[in-house]
Amino acid sequence: MDALFSVLSLALMGAVLSFATKANSPELPTIHFDSTPAILPVKKGKDEGEIEHVSIKTLLETRCPSLFTPFKPLWWLSSGHLQTLYCVFGDFSKNDRMWYYRQYLRLADGGTLGLDFAPADQSKVAKDAPIIVVQHGLTGAYVRAILSRACAPKEEGGLGYRAVVVNFRGCAGVPITSPLLYSAGHTDDTRQALLYVAHQFPDAKLLGLGFSLGSNVLTRYLGEEGHQTRVHAACVLACPWNLRQNNHGLLNSFTGKHIYSKGMGGNLLRLMKKHLTSLVQDPEHHVAKAAGEALKLNNPTLEKFDDTFTRIAGGPAPHFPFRDADAYYIWGSSHNMVGRVTVPFLAINAADDPVVRHVPMDGGGNGLVVMELTTGGGHLGWFQAGQGYVDRWTTKPALEWLRLVGEDIVYDPTSKGPPIFVDCEGFLREKGREGLGCKPIDGGGVIDGNGGEDGMIQGL
Repeated sequence: MDALFSVLSLALMGAVLSFATKANSPELPTIHFDSTPAILPVKKGKDEGEIEHVSIKTLLETRCPSLFTPFKPLWWLSSGHLQTLYCVFGDFSKNDRMWYYRQYLRLADGGTLGLDFAPADQSKVAKDAPIIVVQHGLTGAYVRAILSRACAPKEEGGLGYRAVVVNFRGCAGVPITSPLLYSAGHTDDTRQALLYVAHQFPDAKLLGLGFSLGSNVLTRYLGEEGHQTRVHAACVLACPWNLRQNNHGLLNSFTGKHIYSKGMGGNLLRLMKKHLTSLVQDPEHHVAKAAGEALKLNNPTLEKFDDTFTRIAGGPAPHFPFRDADAYYIWGSSHNMVGRVTVPFLAINAADDPVVRHVPMDGGGNGLVVMELTTGGGHLGWFQAGQGYVDRWTTKPALEWLRLVGEDIVYDPTSKGPPIFVDCEGFLREKGREGLGCKPIDGGGVIDGNGGEDGMIQGL
């Protein structure tokens, strides 16, 4: 912790010294469109039956203007380190307050997911309202900045959408009920959550929204599914892309290794310890043995924790276990999946992100993909002056994107993923993947989403 405050002090001094040169000269973001941008069908005016075909580039230029505006950081948060540290240490409990209604799902392998639906009172949301499906990072305090506006009623200036936060196994109070945690590359839990949401709301558009690690999972899901995806469009923020390259990059600097990498490694170790009893029920199980080795770690880097535990317990066979962390990183990366995405896809990263140093800006040669790189923002920061409080620059572009893909773009109604059926035990299954499945179970209820998770560092 002392090292963290030392970095904060140095970064603050740097911010003061650089204020004069940076504050008055914000730079426009770099935006990459493919040389042949996708042509998309969109509603023409207010006439539901009239459709025109417009390139994704033109659509963003005309309907998402905030994407083309410079990010102007608060003067005292002018570096990527400060943006990131404020994301970790800032108190956001009084801003963008949100409550959710939690539904627990029992998975076919015995695991448990927690789906947090917003708004908590679902009775006033139309059954066919677009649904924002959120994949969070290691923690999720930043989710509310977008969902509080997106889920507000239209008469209050919101989008009137429904949202569902897919809580990974063991996160946000979700119990561990099988010997598996989660990882940046395993997508079956996302697949099963979407199976449930699509079954409950068959007429709603599903719009993916990912943050950090969750961005990686969402991007991998889209690439793996191709045209079978249940998600109609996606936006990912601060995606780590090439896990091996970016994790190795963290270890090459003092702050990267001792602040960010150890911060994330410590988060995962604390999470594992919280659920240790469930993970070691069978002491001969390979996950229980890995947990025993992880308990010996002292202040591990992310790579050390992943090499000891995640590469073994981050997903099921046949992929897991991996021989080492590098093998897991190479398999679990998302930069090589972008070219296979089949829906409108927007990615936003910051050039001064101290966690994600390498961002692939070519878009995989995919006309549906738009890559944006802001000059500043840190890791999941993008803090700027708001109306009476600190706001995030990404909120407005994300809302404009969600409005475009949720209301204006016309989708093929026959493209809804594999057929869904219910088996004799009440599990929802999809044709061709009978090994996966989920069913709702008791528990859950209204969840206060305004505090952090005990013992966990927020903002990463």
